[in-house]
Amino acid sequence: MGYRIRLLLLIALDSVIVTTAIFIAAWIAYPTTNVTGLDAIFIASLSLLFFHHLFAFIYKLYNKVWAYASVGELVAIVKAITFSVISAGIVQYVVNDFTIYRRALIVTWMLHILLIGGSRFIWRIFRDRYINDTENSKRTLIVGAGSAGAMIARQLKNEQQNNELNAVAFADDDLNKQKMQIYNLPVAGTTKDIPEIVTQFEIDHVVIAIPSLSNGDLTEIVATCNKTNAKVQMVPKIEDIVSGKVSVNTLKNVDVEDVLGRDPVELDINTISEYVTGNTVMITGAGGSIGSEICRQLMRFTPSRILLVGHGEFSIYTIDMELRDMYKETNIEIIPIIGDVQDRERIFEIVETYHPRIIYHAAAHKHVPLMEYNPHEAVKNNIIGTRNVAEAADAYGVHTFVLVSTDKAVNPTNVMGATKRIAEMVVQDLAKHSTTKFVAVRFGNVLGSRGSVIPLFKKQIEKGGPVTITHPDMTRYFMTIPEASRLVIQAGTLAKGGEIFVLDMGEPVKIVDLARNLIKLSGSNEDEIPISYSGIRPGEKMYEELLGEDEVLPGEVYNKIYVGRTVEVDRDQLLKLITNFNRYSKEELKEQLMEIVYAEQRMKLAQVK
Repeated sequence: MGYRIRLLLLIALDSVIVTTAIFIAAWIAYPTTNVTGLDAIFIASLSLLFFHHLFAFIYKLYNKVWAYASVGELVAIVKAITFSVISAGIVQYVVNDFTIYRRALIVTWMLHILLIGGSRFIWRIFRDRYINDTENSKRTLIVGAGSAGAMIARQLKNEQQNNELNAVAFADDDLNKQKMQIYNLPVAGTTKDIPEIVTQFEIDHVVIAIPSLSNGDLTEIVATCNKTNAKVQMVPKIEDIVSGKVSVNTLKNVDVEDVLGRDPVELDINTISEYVTGNTVMITGAGGSIGSEICRQLMRFTPSRILLVGHGEFSIYTIDMELRDMYKETNIEIIPIIGDVQDRERIFEIVETYHPRIIYHAAAHKHVPLMEYNPHEAVKNNIIGTRNVAEAADAYGVHTFVLVSTDKAVNPTNVMGATKRIAEMVVQDLAKHSTTKFVAVRFGNVLGSRGSVIPLFKKQIEKGGPVTITHPDMTRYFMTIPEASRLVIQAGTLAKGGEIFVLDMGEPVKIVDLARNLIKLSGSNEDEIPISYSGIRPGEKMYEELLGEDEVLPGEVYNKIYVGRTVEVDRDQLLKLITNFNRYSKEELKEQLMEIVYAEQRMKLAQVK
């Protein structure tokens, strides 16, 4: 219906109601007495008509979408009617020799609210009951009957014509809300009752509407929901809502990152402001999963200049465009730099040109099986590349150098882990005689990073399976990309020189449990998408460690951050490896790597004794 036709119909309807209501009111208020005469009724009727339309336009009663009418619209109706009746009463007072027939006006006021308000709200009731098609909508249970849950319920009810979800019930752990109704939807039980509620109300879809829910509580609720066949979605986390990334009524699928089984460690990154703000920072591997997130986190602290260094042209272009778009209102200078950490002259040229205060070295080869087949490339990138960047930092007086390392550097059984441990040894050795603060940050697997197990599992699920796992008992430590990046940044503020910082990552997670979670969260089950076991790949360990027993110092240096011991490094052996690695065969190079790592461990044990 067009705006003009709709406007004319509403004006005509209100005109009929207003002009006739005064006659009905006079008959109700004075059924046996001719109080005012016909002329007085006509005058009151005309004045009511004039003032009603005047205040209707003032309060925009003809511009509202009455299909979505609520308390706000009712208040506007009451105000417009009240002021129109008062104004008509003033006219009556003047015309009728200072006499007001209060009873007639009060009855008129009530009739106007009943008839005008009812005419508006009857349309919403009719629309909700008869026009909205809910037959093909998915019956939805909302978990959480707080403000977010109520907002989701209202949105679903108001947009049923364009929404495939139809809210039918709530679940909430607040005992005071049990058996109550919100937007005519019952609070049917607690979160523990979800399987029974799903059966009782024939639920197809579950929406978890508690933005402030901790990961531990979310894990429990999702596990309860997974006992049913309903699809599960959730509102975004409170930090994403506060940061403006998304709104509370935006639904998202539950990701494995949301159900790690523990709450991510929140670091106090306010202290980073004075460390980063106004300074030049450089990130190698800036286009990678960790490097790009470090860039995003650093931009919040407004460095004067950020150097995005990377070998891959497209990845550097992508993070450069993203940061420019997100921070176009700031004066931060963003400089994309194509450069390979293996190119010593290029790295020294970059550091000499821009003189960064802080370097975050995230460039590395990290894929375990691939590095087993390509050990020479692992040495060139992970060891020589680290040495190039670290020595450039030392040569040009960089204040802090932070190496991104891995839990695979502990008691390594593979080339990747050994090269990362030797990279740690390189920066620990430099720390002894340099004014630059050299530190390493060691953490476990990062959920969603390139080359990690989660994207692989998701692709296998999309193809219908099977999901391949190397061994049913294999465990790993996991953390999210933002959490890992915050740890790297925080470590820079704690650096004194030579430390290896490690985050308390909680309990390790079974890979098979992650796979099962992903299959369930995708809306499938193991009958549809089976899990198969392929056997442990070259260089893989059944479990990972973050610090060796002889390596960890007692006590936290910061909330849930630990630091490892520094040890003497055999420089001659390192130099020999770096100089002669191309002369070794693959097997000989692996032997040399392990010889250096375990010679270092023997030295460390001797120091402890």
